[in-house]
Amino acid sequence: MNLTIGYSPCPNDCFVFDALVNKKIDTEGLNFEVILEDIETLNKKALKGHLDITKLSFHAYVYNLKQYILLRAGSALGFNCGPILVTSAKSKIKNLDDISIAIPGKLTTANFLLSLAYPNLKNKIEYTFSDIEEAVLKGKVDAGLIIHENRFTYHEKGLVKIIDLGEYWNSLIQAPIPLGGIVIKRHLDKDLQQKVNKLIKKSVEFAFQNPESSMQYVKQNAQEMNEEVMKKHINLYVNSFSLDLGDIGINAVELMFNKGKELKLFDFETNQLIID
Repeated sequence: MNLTIGYSPCPNDCFVFDALVNKKIDTEGLNFEVILEDIETLNKKALKGHLDITKLSFHAYVYNLKQYILLRAGSALGFNCGPILVTSAKSKIKNLDDISIAIPGKLTTANFLLSLAYPNLKNKIEYTFSDIEEAVLKGKVDAGLIIHENRFTYHEKGLVKIIDLGEYWNSLIQAPIPLGGIVIKRHLDKDLQQKVNKLIKKSVEFAFQNPESSMQYVKQNAQEMNEEVMKKHINLYVNSFSLDLGDIGINAVELMFNKGKELKLFDFETNQLIID
């Protein structure tokens, strides 16, 4: 059976899915057609139901509860690993509400966290996540919300931190930040959903047991990133929650959804959140 699966070319996703899509584990008769895209593109594809299985921002999942259900394996959650709002070292920002801010997409969890911290921002401009630093440095925007590997290198480029939204979330909620999860079409057979979840978990287990095995695949898709940054990226975003969300992870997702609803940042219809 063939299934489409979408995830980003970032090191953490390639680390998680290498063994699955490159068949280093027994995929039990399933073949996966891989679609590599940045997270906001995947979020938008999910809205249109284009993929059988996909990584998406937990913020985007709010709007996809009717089409998709969350798997227990493959997610990215953690403590103090959230997006960082940066500006140029030469900047003299006084009031964030009045400045232009590059964001990696309206549906990203990064944008949700920014809205949570600063609900009155008036001028957000969408950029592909990898272009945000350059937009700030060239003065196209006053500040930028960076995610993924950029959090490890922004200071080397003359950018300074305004706020670490991971630290903000932790002080507010005291739970891991639900960044991105793996979802599967609800209409697919429940046994198939369970099989896919089991295989993703096996893929993560294989990666943990054989960390160098995935590096060729990671490097193939990581563009110009150096190996040290790749490994920092993987270590930050792939952890025990990637094996299984568990009660703590599920509770964190529910806390995020409830906080967003409480503050009227979004609305959603109650639906089963995760596979049994």
